[in-house]
Amino acid sequence: MAGKTPVRPAKAATKTDGPVLLSGGNPQIAKGYGNAPVQAYIAAMPGWKSDLGRRLDAILTRTVPDVRKAVKWNSPFYGAPDADGTWFLSFHVFAKYVKVAFFKGVALEPLPPGTSKQKDVRYLDIREDDPLDEVQFADWVRQASRLPGEKM
Repeated sequence: MAGKTPVRPAKAATKTDGPVLLSGGNPQIAKGYGNAPVQAYIAAMPGWKSDLGRRLDAILTRTVPDVRKAVKWNSPFYGAPDADGTWFLSFHVFAKYVKVAFFKGVALEPLPPGTSKQKDVRYLDIREDDPLDEVQFADWVRQASRLPGEKM
């Protein structure tokens, strides 16, 4: 076979050191409690979503000192410091947006814009080019943290 380049077998896929991204780009992070698993989740959020995750986490931490954090069901959860085992907020990565869930969102004023099939839950969907009203978000966080949380 003079003059022809031999065909080489395709390289086997190699496992990356980073977490697996599930459907829609949501990071698969092991369940864990505290800041470390939440920061691992945020670091693994793809593209612009990681910057948004850092902003959301910073607002939550600044607004609710000593906020409790965990990763459950591949999403970060936030709870009031004195509310053992209950949570007031979570967020989740989707292909084109990040969905923030306020578990008792129907009690917030003004209501977060996204409705839910669950009667108490309200959502805030944030897309790449959406402005984030940090003042309003912090106010919702403050209100939500003072409500009875959701046991999960």
